[in-house]
Amino acid sequence: MDLHSLRIFRTVAEERSFSRAAGKVFRTQPAVSLAVRKLEDDLHERLIDRSGKDVVLTDAGRLVLDYAHRFESLEQDLSNLLNELKDVSAGRLSIGANETTTLYLLQHIVRYRHLYPKVHVEIRRCLSSQIPAQVIAGHLELGVISFDPMDDRLTATVIYSDHLAFVVSPQHRFAQRTSVSVTELGMENFIAHNVRSPYREVVLKEFAQRKVPINIELEMPTVESIRKLVQRNEGVAFLPRMCVEQELQQRTLCEVKVEELSFERNIRLIYPSRRQLSHAAGAFLEIVHSRQGSISESSEAG
Repeated sequence: MDLHSLRIFRTVAEERSFSRAAGKVFRTQPAVSLAVRKLEDDLHERLIDRSGKDVVLTDAGRLVLDYAHRFESLEQDLSNLLNELKDVSAGRLSIGANETTTLYLLQHIVRYRHLYPKVHVEIRRCLSSQIPAQVIAGHLELGVISFDPMDDRLTATVIYSDHLAFVVSPQHRFAQRTSVSVTELGMENFIAHNVRSPYREVVLKEFAQRKVPINIELEMPTVESIRKLVQRNEGVAFLPRMCVEQELQQRTLCEVKVEELSFERNIRLIYPSRRQLSHAAGAFLEIVHSRQGSISESSEAG
């Protein structure tokens, strides 16, 4: 199988057009068509359904595209390792995280950038549920998630322990309370994140078990938008405490304990168990572990 033809096929599939792909790989359209046809002949499979105007992949085409992405990732890994043979402080590091888990990485990224300024660091925004599969497939070197992946192909280490905070506006009727019960929340209007998470399901289950309605009147795409709406007293929300620490300190939001709800939220850094990490990823892991050691020693001394 010709890897050049595979790259051209991947470009055609991603662009969904032979002409756009030709422009992207700096070839003529007939040359691109010939390369894809050669790949099909090599594999003895039709990869593209040519019966219509649009580029539509066959089942075999979708399978080959998946492996084409894996080849691309392996090629990048090889390039990284060869670069690191010349300079161990250079290379690339890709970490998958979602909007909120990225916040837990910031202190480690700052430290890493000071020690390895030549490494290109890319934090890719991903759905948390998809990160384990991306790490296993090699599309990401590391990932940050808020649940246990339960997969022996991955190693997970807790980098932060947080909890879900019930937050209200300073103008809200609960703002001066230290705690409330779930039954008191039945009349509240909740603002929720429209990305499903295990913690959202736990909250919904707790309300259902106690036969208390949870009125989700508004769902938003970002934590930032939820935070601002709660500040304006448009509703209440459960948010990771890390995401609202500054607002709580500035008293633009108030945290109220919910007596029946106490959910620890462990943030985990995950990486492959059976694949050697690049020097760049290994160095990041060392920084995380050293940071955990420092916190543990400080706790014991206190």
